[in-house]
Amino acid sequence: MTQPSQAAERVVVKVVVAGGFGVGKTTAIGAISDIEPLRTEEVLTEQSAATDSLHGIERKTTTTVAFDFGRVGWDVPDPIELYLFGTPGQPRFWDFWHDLVGGAFGAVVLVDTRRIDSSFHAADFFEQLGLSFVIAINRFPGTAPRTLLEIREAFDVGRDVPLMFCDARNPESVASVLLTLVQHVLQTRSPNSTLLDA
Repeated sequence: MTQPSQAAERVVVKVVVAGGFGVGKTTAIGAISDIEPLRTEEVLTEQSAATDSLHGIERKTTTTVAFDFGRVGWDVPDPIELYLFGTPGQPRFWDFWHDLVGGAFGAVVLVDTRRIDSSFHAADFFEQLGLSFVIAINRFPGTAPRTLLEIREAFDVGRDVPLMFCDARNPESVASVLLTLVQHVLQTRSPNSTLLDA
């Protein structure tokens, strides 16, 4: 009598999505999440004008004030479930990032080419923590083109840090970024690492 095959163990990992104010973190998590994402957005008011510059993103009307949360599960190449935590982007919330990043498998630094410098802190933060990350450049319509080499030089990161263009509105594009992150983390740890080692 044959035994029923056991389903492969689903590995759950935490991924942090960070970057400057208004780069598309909430949009990216909402695009890919299998569940209705948790959002902590509030309407921008005149009271925040002194601290939350809308230069280059004048049409933005809301902002994340705690974190975003979404979940996505895949079965290829291994069963994996990603818990996605999106950080608030404004400098006044940066201290909170230390709490949010605990136990993270890796991170995505999301970038808006209109304000590349707004995401420098995120890359520096993960570098100092020793947490593996990838840099994803969100292609906003009508923005001036930038090459990956220009962006790599602006961030002053080595060739070992993956860079790619993406569209935060497109689930397939966001999935490609997340898969690149998973592969990068496993390759960084050991050529023979698996998700079960995470």
